[in-house]
Amino acid sequence: MTEVYFYHLEQRTLEQVLPTLLERSLERGWRAAVQAASKERVEALNSLLWAYREDSFLPHGAASDGSAAEHPIYLTDDEDNPNGAAVRFLVDGAKLEDASSYTRVVYVFDGRDGGAVAEARAAWTAAKANGYEVSYWQQDGDGRWQQKA
Repeated sequence: MTEVYFYHLEQRTLEQVLPTLLERSLERGWRAAVQAASKERVEALNSLLWAYREDSFLPHGAASDGSAAEHPIYLTDDEDNPNGAAVRFLVDGAKLEDASSYTRVVYVFDGRDGGAVAEARAAWTAAKANGYEVSYWQQDGDGRWQQKA
């Protein structure tokens, strides 16, 4: 059964949160795909993951890097899954028609953006209607994730 998580950003930005979420996915032994809304955003995330921390490395790539199946983390602006990801992150309003092939799908949305919140609510409703297990996570004042629903 696919789990669908909703991560509501309030205290930190996507750029601050995404690397940690990806590290946790790799620790579980999951390959990951990150779907953004545009090729430009994919390239920005690609650059971010190379340099987000001096003492860490996240093995990743995008279509521009070639050999997609070899990357434990694959960045895309499409619904493709050439690296066989078990978890898919949807950022910047990216949409996924069918989540059933994933162990987990994670919507990461900016709580300060009314449009993003409305899109997340619609995605929550659709995920429940499709019979997926859904949960909602929100940052506390220290930036830690707390399950709210």
